[in-house]
Amino acid sequence: MTEYLLSVYQPDGPPPPPPVLDKIMDDLETLNQELRATGAWVFSVGLYPPSTATVVRAGDGDVLMTDGPFTEGKEHVGGFTVIEAPDLDAALVWAGKMAQASTLPIEVRPIR
Repeated sequence: MTEYLLSVYQPDGPPPPPPVLDKIMDDLETLNQELRATGAWVFSVGLYPPSTATVVRAGDGDVLMTDGPFTEGKEHVGGFTVIEAPDLDAALVWAGKMAQASTLPIEVRPIR
């Protein structure tokens, strides 16, 4: 089994209104229950907004810390799930289910 990172990309800005967000959260919990039941779930986390980030860079023998996200963009990583799957095809099936539940793009990467 290989572990895969399923990253959730969400648009910058406020979250959807409660009726929309509540359905998304319910659908994601259903998906997490399915992942757990099949033994594929390793862990999931949500992240605070990019404005809470600190970027640390090394250069010229010094360390520079900058508030905020690394790049300017219209979306950011809002959370992620780590799963175990026998292969990329199986991980992509889970990512498809996550994209449907969250209504957001999901990036899939194998973990070394």
